[in-house]
Amino acid sequence: MAAPVDTLRIPLSTDGNGVVRVSGSRVTLHTIVRTFESGASAEEIAAKYPAVPLGDVYTVIAWYLSRREEVDEALAREDRESGALRTRIERDHQSSATLRDVLLNRRSAK
Repeated sequence: MAAPVDTLRIPLSTDGNGVVRVSGSRVTLHTIVRTFESGASAEEIAAKYPAVPLGDVYTVIAWYLSRREEVDEALAREDRESGALRTRIERDHQSSATLRDVLLNRRSAK
């Protein structure tokens, strides 16, 4: 009789904002993948993000490598969305700063 095979639990969960995080931590899948892609080993990643156990780092990396194209597309989409949001926030901030200057100029003209 064959020994039972354990099913490997992938320690990822999606938060209320749709961000994929390593379960039990605030560390994102994006962070783990980008750190791994920059050349860091699983041990270095675990040391840099102590909230993520080494075994979870290995599991997440293995999961990523088995779905690399799909995950890379999702992360690229996330990067584009983040960039668009950053641009909108910066534009709105500039508009607010301009409005503030106008109001301060009016105040000092009185």
